[in-house]
Amino acid sequence: MNKVIGGAGDLINAKLADYKDNLYLAVNGAWQQKATIPADKSRTGGFTDLDEGVEKTLMKDFHEFANDEDKVEDARLLQAVKLYRLANNVEHLSKFHQQPILKDMQRITDLKSIDDLGKNLAQLSKNGFPLPIDISIEADMKDTSKNVVYVNGAGLILPDKTYYDEKNESGKQLLAKYADVSGRLLSMIGYQLDEAKEIVEKALKFDKSLVPIVKSSEEWADYTKSYNPMKFDEFVNKSNILDLKNLVVDLVNDTPEKVIITEPRYLDNLNKLVNADTFENIKAWMMVKFLTGNASILDEEFRQVIGEYNLALSGAKELKNRTKYAYNFAAGIFSEVVGFYYGQKYFGQKAKEDVRSMVKKMISIYEQRLSENTWLSEDTKKKAIVKLDKIVIKVGYPDKIDEVYSKFEINENDSLYDNVSLIKKIMTQDQLDQYKKPVDRTKWLMPGHMVNACYDPSRNDITFPAAILQAPFYSLEQTSTQNFGGIGAVIAHEISHAFDNNGAQFDEYGNMNNWWTKEDYAKFKKLTQKMIDEFEGIPYAGHKVNGKLVVSENVADVGGLRCALEAAKSESDFDDKAFFINWARVWRNKSTQQLTEMFLSIDVHAPAPLRANVQAQNMDEFYDAFNVTEKDGMWLDKDKRVNIW
Repeated sequence: MNKVIGGAGDLINAKLADYKDNLYLAVNGAWQQKATIPADKSRTGGFTDLDEGVEKTLMKDFHEFANDEDKVEDARLLQAVKLYRLANNVEHLSKFHQQPILKDMQRITDLKSIDDLGKNLAQLSKNGFPLPIDISIEADMKDTSKNVVYVNGAGLILPDKTYYDEKNESGKQLLAKYADVSGRLLSMIGYQLDEAKEIVEKALKFDKSLVPIVKSSEEWADYTKSYNPMKFDEFVNKSNILDLKNLVVDLVNDTPEKVIITEPRYLDNLNKLVNADTFENIKAWMMVKFLTGNASILDEEFRQVIGEYNLALSGAKELKNRTKYAYNFAAGIFSEVVGFYYGQKYFGQKAKEDVRSMVKKMISIYEQRLSENTWLSEDTKKKAIVKLDKIVIKVGYPDKIDEVYSKFEINENDSLYDNVSLIKKIMTQDQLDQYKKPVDRTKWLMPGHMVNACYDPSRNDITFPAAILQAPFYSLEQTSTQNFGGIGAVIAHEISHAFDNNGAQFDEYGNMNNWWTKEDYAKFKKLTQKMIDEFEGIPYAGHKVNGKLVVSENVADVGGLRCALEAAKSESDFDDKAFFINWARVWRNKSTQQLTEMFLSIDVHAPAPLRANVQAQNMDEFYDAFNVTEKDGMWLDKDKRVNIW
């Protein structure tokens, strides 16, 4: 039994705890009591604080650039600045009001029948309309040198299926708010209130029909289950209502031999979901989804109205002010450009090389641990080490910016909506064009100004953007022990993803390929089940943790902490207390109840306080560091401690 866990309410109200009873609160309790979530955010803490610092730095730069374009040395960055300036020009945008979106809404209202929808699927897809079935282009999981067509179903309005449970009061409230906001938005573009209400009711009816069919977040978390190859001839016959052949062939300008089905259950039910009887509901759903998805880029009045739903969802008290919104919007559209600028100016080549050497050290420690592993056979060990040696390291920011950004041109005399619509079309076409190109393994999944890190199983690479490489994660002013407890554990966490329940099914080239012996994989499955059991059902914020949803991140957490601990212990100035204290410090977090509830439903990460506490409980060294005994709250019996890597 795990004795240490408390809900979010307990954490907010708790007094400073003892390390022996609650590591997270001992380190963060005083902060937790005083910390205030900014009015325009839904959380605060380690990652969020760094993100806010990056935001302030870049907003200052953007403001200067907007007032003096001569300071901008990169043509692509200048376009980002122009988009920021346009998005911040409330008076200019108010002149357009609803006008820019009307022509696109008309394209949906002009659809006369289910046959009409089927014939127009490809063109509607190219122009970014929400559809009951669509495609994307990604690397083939079984041959990651090539791009293939993936077939995707429609998404729900609310974040996850769990929100639609009859007992989920939050879900009912959110759907009511969504209906209210959608109806008002429709009235703002010219619909009578009763007509708008009828459209929304039909849209919600189609949304409800998706609930039993679509995947839950728990199902999506099992990454490899999204790979279901199907011969193209078989796929096109899955619907006798929609022209599925036209959808794919028109978009990729080719007839593929196969497509990859991400949701087989959805495709099997396609005729039931999409037919002449449901057409009017689908049409209404398309209208509502399209309008709510684009409302914030019309003018400030529209942004405020759709913002009411977003606030209800996140629990934030107010929307970002217009200037902050404009910066975040521009930085999102031009993410790689902004990340490249941030990395070059605020991180630099020297720091890039320093962190790269730290990553290599963590890989060598990991290799040593694999060599000394007691439950793997020699054959599997060798293959695991081959995979480890082939991991591609991406630190700070990419060496080059994707060419697609050179195609973005901002016309400040036009509306924000029309500028963004054009950019979205360029991005969609660029993605479709990848179908006939080899996979670009140099691409980054995260921009340099993002406070995060990731592992990509299909490329077998790890990415550490410049923005996360700051205190408390990493600083020259911190001891090596503190750095290992911070960024060291993050680095090793990402390496561990190569061997989590998903990553373990991919080889050194990122291909889905079974490189394990049958016996070794059975042992691995038992260990991951122990990790599921360790977190399953832990009470948190009035809800319970879903062990299956968070297993991959927990496997990476425990492997990362174990490896970082070994690295820290190899240093002459190792301080066991300082290691665990900084580990807990980076997870400090205070969130709104709404965001906490949403993350418990959809996030593959366990709540931050649990990551800090439970993973520390799994380390024998933690008990020695703080003299933890069976009488203490942090005690976990030895046979319950989970260690995989």
